[in-house]
Amino acid sequence: MPDPVIQVRGLRYTYDDGTVALNGIDFDLYPGETVALLGANGSGKTTFVLHLNGLLHGSDSVIVCGLPVIAANLPEVRRKVGVVFQDSDEQLFMPTVLEDVAFGPLNLGLSPEEAIARARKSLEQAGIASALHKSPYHLSAGEKRRVAIAGVLAMVPDILVLDEPTTYLDPPGQRELLALLRQLPQAKIVVTHDMQFARAIASRAVFFEKGKIAAAGSVDELVSRFHWRSE
Repeated sequence: MPDPVIQVRGLRYTYDDGTVALNGIDFDLYPGETVALLGANGSGKTTFVLHLNGLLHGSDSVIVCGLPVIAANLPEVRRKVGVVFQDSDEQLFMPTVLEDVAFGPLNLGLSPEEAIARARKSLEQAGIASALHKSPYHLSAGEKRRVAIAGVLAMVPDILVLDEPTTYLDPPGQRELLALLRQLPQAKIVVTHDMQFARAIASRAVFFEKGKIAAAGSVDELVSRFHWRSE
């Protein structure tokens, strides 16, 4: 078996108000696989994924592509872990789609020409190249999601983390997103309440409950075991 691209051991995190959000998480993500994170709101899923690129840091051992997630490694870790947030508007802030997607590569030190070329390639990959000169704010929810994914892909990550990716998407938009994600070679972590989407995308799932991973298995196994959101 190949080495995991993410390895987490004993991850614990308590918020400033004393809320224990994570209470001893062990988790591995392997190359090419897609894992769904399931569980009720407040169970620790989003807090967990924010540790994977150092946005939060608890008492833990988190290793990404062989690199411990510590301050000295954060620039490299954040190039390897691309996060697509639930609200695409949080990631879109430049006047045009092309400028938005080129922003990350420019910050990596690429020349403007190289950054634009990489942005164009990522927009093609995400199936939204036709919008490159549009303002992000004039796009539909599904188009915004594709642009946000393109912005992450422009950083050439090894791992994609998607937090509730089907939020605000109608059924056609969800189907388009599913087709796009299936084409991408990166290992993926998908935080979702959408069981239909989880079944379609995930090779396995883990169930968060009160800051712990309560179970792991297929999506259907976990839905059946916990009688949770199976509609």
